[in-house]
Amino acid sequence: MKRKRWLFIGLPILILGAGCALLLWWEPEYAYVPPASKVVNPPSIKARMMGESGQEYDLWGQSIMKQETDSMQAGSPFLSSENGAIPIDEALLKLGRKALYKETFGNEVFLTDIVGIVDGPLTIRNMAKAIMKLKGQGTSNLRVELAEDATIGDKVYKKGDKVDTGIDVPKGAYAPLGMPVKFSQGRLKVGISCMACHATVDRETKQVIEGAPNSDLNAGLVLALATNSSAYFTHTDVDNVAKFIKDLNRTVPTSDNRTAPLPDPAALEKAVDENLVKWPPGNFDSTIDMTSNPSQIPDSFTKGGHPYGWSGFAAAGPFHGLSAFSNNVHAQNSDSLAQVEASPELFGLDKEVYLATLLQNSANPKFRYDPRSGLKPSEFFAKVDPTPGAPGVNEMIKPPSFPNLSLMAPDGLYISSRGFKVGEQVNGMAAYQNTLVPPDRKEKTNAEVLELGRTVFQRAQCISCHAGEAFTNNRVISSAIIGTEPSRAKALKKTEKLFGPTTMFTPDTPVPVPRDAKVLEVPTGHLDPEQMKLAFAWGDSPGGYKVKGLIGLRWTAPYLHDGGVAVGPDLTQVGIPGTFLQGVEPDPANSLRALIDKDLRQQVIVANEQSQALKEVHVAGIGHEHWVDSTTGFTKEQQDALIQYLLSLK
Repeated sequence: MKRKRWLFIGLPILILGAGCALLLWWEPEYAYVPPASKVVNPPSIKARMMGESGQEYDLWGQSIMKQETDSMQAGSPFLSSENGAIPIDEALLKLGRKALYKETFGNEVFLTDIVGIVDGPLTIRNMAKAIMKLKGQGTSNLRVELAEDATIGDKVYKKGDKVDTGIDVPKGAYAPLGMPVKFSQGRLKVGISCMACHATVDRETKQVIEGAPNSDLNAGLVLALATNSSAYFTHTDVDNVAKFIKDLNRTVPTSDNRTAPLPDPAALEKAVDENLVKWPPGNFDSTIDMTSNPSQIPDSFTKGGHPYGWSGFAAAGPFHGLSAFSNNVHAQNSDSLAQVEASPELFGLDKEVYLATLLQNSANPKFRYDPRSGLKPSEFFAKVDPTPGAPGVNEMIKPPSFPNLSLMAPDGLYISSRGFKVGEQVNGMAAYQNTLVPPDRKEKTNAEVLELGRTVFQRAQCISCHAGEAFTNNRVISSAIIGTEPSRAKALKKTEKLFGPTTMFTPDTPVPVPRDAKVLEVPTGHLDPEQMKLAFAWGDSPGGYKVKGLIGLRWTAPYLHDGGVAVGPDLTQVGIPGTFLQGVEPDPANSLRALIDKDLRQQVIVANEQSQALKEVHVAGIGHEHWVDSTTGFTKEQQDALIQYLLSLK
């Protein structure tokens, strides 16, 4: 009898114990990668033609076919890693697609262990519960029940309330898009991959649209519900942490062997949370200028759309700077710890004070810094750092220019994982993004209407800026000229004194980087210095905004860098208050109408101005006053035709 009881009770315990030990060693992870049958986009031209026209290379943004150089000089070493050439082949594209969906570069440590993104009212358990309730039907907005009460500003969130996260779950999937889950060190951890923002679920079919922005992702609210959102304070309007010091005796050893008081964690958390919830859905503040100026999540229909970023700051390196832009997301935006070296210049904070501020309220006690420990924050962090040798917790390398910033690494670091080559993953991402083609429009438009729209596009001089295959002239325009909300144009101004030469290891360099790795000088002579000055707002420049490409406009409403030009299916649903804040999705055609119709735009601007929260995060919908309406001699028919033409571009 005792033996049977042991079998029924003891054996399962042993199995469970062995399973837990296996999990601790194995650290399994899962991320949803949709099969081709679940993707709405048509197969890309490059994917169909791969191998038919010879080997293609990217050489610092130039696309070159191998036979072109072979015909010039037999056996030419021109296209080699020694010179920075990257072969664009099936293996690179497959790696890029996989990385876009699955690769977090370890940011689950920052997001889960430090920020506590699923340790507050928003829990993994309740997210899983919400997904199970879908029964495989999918959603473009996962509504999750809160696990506990929360008060942010003047709003009370009650336990059991369902909040709009904007997280996408494709049909037939039982995991969110772009949110890999990993079991590590006895904890379930959630990370973010590129496709959480740069892919979405089609509202009708619930299948995946690669490259379309997740236009209702409620990143601000999701971060605000975390337990240590203050680790993200540099992305908000908290411009001086000294304002939150309450106890002068709660100090930390500084870099110069003095002491400095720390901000009160509860007071700082409250201020950061109150700012984060003001970000409109679909907007994200990717800059660390201590000013809250989120921009709309961009699309990934990137071919020909260089330079990259809202201001065109990503212009150097492979794929015309697209690799640098992809790098920026993970080397800065998903790991605030990565900027410790630059904290005195960028934030006016001693390195130790900055590090302690981020870690003093970490969700996981392992990463929580205690100022009473007697350790410097850097000494404490060295004991728990999962990526020793690289700043922060993400999988990064120090470029040859470190600690200086460069045009190829504007945040000073470069994402690369052990076992890969330097930049291999971000190069794969860039190569794959350049193959993406928007889905065909379901609505059929008369060819004569499209031709009229094309004629209006030219007559209205839209083509003077929006020209070429991507409908952009690849230029940066001063914010003073374009007239859009100017705050974000100045976001990179403080970086000027941190810049050094633009160098990088050869693309065949393994990670970890050997001491004798070859260093290349990245070509930057082709870049217009005045354009770079605008892109970074250096010197007396007010900064600028890149001329946006027009491919895929059907999938990228609302419009302008701040996403402020929004109109719903009904023309009375104007601005962010009349759309997102009412649970209404902006309509592409009506939002485009507001972009070019003076009267409708004014209604949008007035609606946005009514919201104090939008004012505080610099979302206005102003500028780009290029009217195509009765004030400039165009009829309603011509305006309609132009809108249909714009929505057809792909």
